[in-house]
Amino acid sequence: MLMQTYEARLDGLRKELGKRGLDGFVIPISDEHMSEYVGSYAQRLKWLTGFGGSAGSAVVLKDRAAMFTDGRYTVQVREQVDGKLYDYEDVPATSPAKWIAEAAPEGATIGYDAWLHGIEWAESAEKLFAKKGLKLVPVDGNPIDAIWDDQPEPSAAEAAPHDEALAGRSSADKRAEVADWLKREGYDATVITALDSVAWLLNMRGKDVDNTPVALSYVLAHADGTAELFIAPEKVTPALAQHLGNAVTVRPRDQFEASLADLEGKTVAVDTNHAVAGIFHALEAGGAKVVRDGDPTIMPKAIKTPAEHQGHRDAQARDGVAVSRFLRWLGIEAPKGGVDELAAAAKLREFREDCGILRDASFDTISAAAGHAALPHYKVDEDSNIPIPPSSIYLVDSGGQYDDGTTDITRTVWIGPGEPSAEMVERNTRVLKGHIQLAMQYFPDQTTGGALDALARMHLWQGGVDYGHGTGHGVGSYLSVHEGPQRISKPGGAFPGTETPLSEGMILSNEPGYYKPGEYGIRIENLVLVVEAPIASEGKYLGFETLTFVPLDRTLVDKGLLTEAEIGWWNRYHEQVEAILGPQMEGEDFDWLKEQCAPL
Repeated sequence: MLMQTYEARLDGLRKELGKRGLDGFVIPISDEHMSEYVGSYAQRLKWLTGFGGSAGSAVVLKDRAAMFTDGRYTVQVREQVDGKLYDYEDVPATSPAKWIAEAAPEGATIGYDAWLHGIEWAESAEKLFAKKGLKLVPVDGNPIDAIWDDQPEPSAAEAAPHDEALAGRSSADKRAEVADWLKREGYDATVITALDSVAWLLNMRGKDVDNTPVALSYVLAHADGTAELFIAPEKVTPALAQHLGNAVTVRPRDQFEASLADLEGKTVAVDTNHAVAGIFHALEAGGAKVVRDGDPTIMPKAIKTPAEHQGHRDAQARDGVAVSRFLRWLGIEAPKGGVDELAAAAKLREFREDCGILRDASFDTISAAAGHAALPHYKVDEDSNIPIPPSSIYLVDSGGQYDDGTTDITRTVWIGPGEPSAEMVERNTRVLKGHIQLAMQYFPDQTTGGALDALARMHLWQGGVDYGHGTGHGVGSYLSVHEGPQRISKPGGAFPGTETPLSEGMILSNEPGYYKPGEYGIRIENLVLVVEAPIASEGKYLGFETLTFVPLDRTLVDKGLLTEAEIGWWNRYHEQVEAILGPQMEGEDFDWLKEQCAPL
């Protein structure tokens, strides 16, 4: 019998835990690869609680349960999760492990799925629990899977080769680089667990996860340049098998855990940031010597090839037309009062699909009207959907996945009739000044993203305001829209990567913002490529080449607050917008573009 209510599901989980002799259980949003986005089969937290955010976790004890989310989801978690069933707990003020240590009775046994949690979390929780007389144990099979009767199966979609001409490097070349690293470090093999790392290494793409073109799989890469790919057999087409070649052995994905026992006596490198605890347990039980070291594909993946640079430019040129056509449509229809957030997101998807080669969205579109725009990670659904009010600000953050690139763009626009308030214009202009400041900046090679972050905030700070998210994240090439290790954010923040030096060839977002709770939000986002700076310098200097070309809303700009240099940037940017998009547009769309790109 299907459990229709969240109360019934919580009760069912408690009964299952009781059968297993467990006093509690920790439920993260995760899969066996610690992915940011997970397949429907792995949406255990959503099934149990109703929470649909992309980051969070829950703890279920015999008589208490709690939801743990950070400030991005303070509103959403209260809308989606029943407060009579779960306490709301804020991270990082607390954490699941800290909460359990206080709430669980002495002697309690707490279960966790070692194939969904990182090893460092498991080890730190185990130490904390030991001080409190608690025991942390890995479960044999996830208890939620035991009660989730209609749990979807993992995707059976076929995987496919990724064109070497678009990648700019062969898989053999990439594997040789990994092999050189293994030999240099004295390792026999490394486990590649992050799905986008597997995809990059083998020049392979898939359809197993929404928004990210990856296939559920693992790789064991060896120091002799060979590799073993663990993937469901039905995913491997003759074309993929031919592409992989003789140096890559294909084995069933369900043999991966057992295969780790074959590495007895071998020195195996594993990345604690991307590999679940179960992999460490299996390697150690099999007699391998496990060394904790970084995934050797992360940095080469982040530094794009010239072919990937051009692919991004080509993808952005198509994507810019779609977003521009959408903004023109929105400017006509939304002031009439008949467009809601879901309809706007669907229309934007329609414009992207018109190009004929869209593979997927790169993330769920943030289509945010009025007060919803003040929620940086708002996700519209049937319950939250509202009409876009005339005479208001609307924010849309969206992206597309194309064979040659991954896009991510945010535009904030005024929906007429009437004029925006002076405060809205002033705040938007400060956000714009920060965006331009970062876009124009030159900096020494190996400067960190953390060192640049204040440039995007300085004009907001001078106005006594700030924003609570990072300024920029790395972006993949027809891969993950959020790709590490580089990041532009306040040093010492909650996210890793701010101390990673920026290198020529990296792609990042430039997205400062401002959010007034309950009223409106502003964000301006373009993607940028790190390039050598066109200046005479002592030593190597870098700068940013803007990749995203879509008009910015001049209704929300106070020209009097801009310097001559900033006005110059605005006009040069819009000249490029018209030059890149104009040849692809015609009729009234082209007329609209010309009007939007006129000098400020």
